[in-house]
Amino acid sequence: MSRAKALQYYVLIRLLLAPLMLWTIFTLVFILLRATPGDPIDAALGSRAPDSVKEEFRQRWGFPDPNQPWHEKLGLYGLQYIRDLGNLLHFDLGSSISSQGQQVSEIIGQHFSATAELAICGLTVAFLVGVGIGILSASRSGTILDAGGRLFGIITYSLPIFWVGMILQLIFAVQLNWFPIGTRFPITSPTPEGFTGLYTIDSLLSGNLSQFFTALYYLALPSVTLGVLLSGIFERIVRVNLKKTLKADYVEAARARGIPEGRIVFAHALKNAMIPVITVLGLMLASLLGGAVLTEVTFSWPGLGSRLYQAISERDYFTVQGIMVFFGLIVVGASIAIDIINALIDPRIRY
Repeated sequence: MSRAKALQYYVLIRLLLAPLMLWTIFTLVFILLRATPGDPIDAALGSRAPDSVKEEFRQRWGFPDPNQPWHEKLGLYGLQYIRDLGNLLHFDLGSSISSQGQQVSEIIGQHFSATAELAICGLTVAFLVGVGIGILSASRSGTILDAGGRLFGIITYSLPIFWVGMILQLIFAVQLNWFPIGTRFPITSPTPEGFTGLYTIDSLLSGNLSQFFTALYYLALPSVTLGVLLSGIFERIVRVNLKKTLKADYVEAARARGIPEGRIVFAHALKNAMIPVITVLGLMLASLLGGAVLTEVTFSWPGLGSRLYQAISERDYFTVQGIMVFFGLIVVGASIAIDIINALIDPRIRY
């Protein structure tokens, strides 16, 4: 079988397995949510709501009474599972309990652009900083720059985002008042309008540089914090792989021909060393798009991660299920795209 046919077969298998992965995610989330203690109706209406109102809500959403026998609860949850799975097969993610029946797809549409903008900007910072330090460290092996690069990678990889985020907010937003927090754009100014929902992109497309720089200003603190803490991963991968590549025979042959060291690093060795970086870059982007909960909650960023945290706190089962399935779809799609890109970049890869 040719390499192109093998890749097509591999992608086809992954596409056929994607619905199975999404069904597994949906089933696990469904079971775990209902296995945890607490009543979603009490969370939505409050414990002091009249019993008649609670009963009406239970019948509307298909939830059992907490005092019902376990076998009756299982029966109601079974019917709920079949109903929700049927809706999912029709691309219906359900309705939100806490948002007065608003469609979960509408919630995703409202909040995902904020998550995407933060993830893209944060990952851009992480890539530039991590790859830059990794190249500098690998090309100066055994020097103080190499030791500094290793130390940078260890520190940034080990620091928790929520702790660093709170410290930086206290310093730069509260004490120095250099950066705003808690929103994407000033509440007193009109937000950029456009089809992407990304304020930086929409403001550029409309030619409004004032809105563009304002959007960047509000993005600066959370995206730089997220990017610097993630950059350690890229630094470690680039440093290790580039060091290994610089010792390869073809690199030694290039040095013997008198090719400048800078050209050897950037034109020959770096391309091969970047293959695992691309894999990590895609998976990290997928994971950030699919669940930057800690970052968004820490910075009060109005994205989908914060909305997921709110839904979990309010025991809004259907919103949590819908968002998790959406996140799973992103990760599955990104994984397939990464495999295709790697195969196109590196002809040695076989499937």
